[in-house]
Amino acid sequence: MRRISFDKSACPIARSLDAVGDWWSLLIVRDALAGVRRFGDFQKSLGLAKNILTQRLRRLVELGIMETVPASDGSAYREYALTPKGEGLLTVIVALRQWGEETCFARGESHKSLLEAKTGRPVARLQVTSQDGRPLRAADLLLGRLSCDQQPQGEASDF
Repeated sequence: MRRISFDKSACPIARSLDAVGDWWSLLIVRDALAGVRRFGDFQKSLGLAKNILTQRLRRLVELGIMETVPASDGSAYREYALTPKGEGLLTVIVALRQWGEETCFARGESHKSLLEAKTGRPVARLQVTSQDGRPLRAADLLLGRLSCDQQPQGEASDF
């Protein structure tokens, strides 16, 4: 089956999935957020075939999510580093991790949790909030267009 491209879609979720929607890409970003930088280290962590890893890294570089940089040890090798665009996926990765911790493990089943390095305490649960900090649910959301001055324009549709 041929993969459909959403790069022209009006939906930001579809376009995002076009960029990082396959599981290998998100796992590469996860590892990069954890400090992995070398091809061999990505391969060892993911157990991924070299050709698939090469394709995914190349695509992440093309999209500006990662970049190749000189090796941090001064050798002639190149490493992969997240760009600011790639680092912006931290919230997505944390939200997906938290959802997985809550829904994909049996009660009492062991798994690793995300902790704040400075305090050793669990990271607070991410949530969608209003501008004034109130928690929001899907029923509280609409889709609409914002003008340049961030004022709602036209009709909004259901989320």
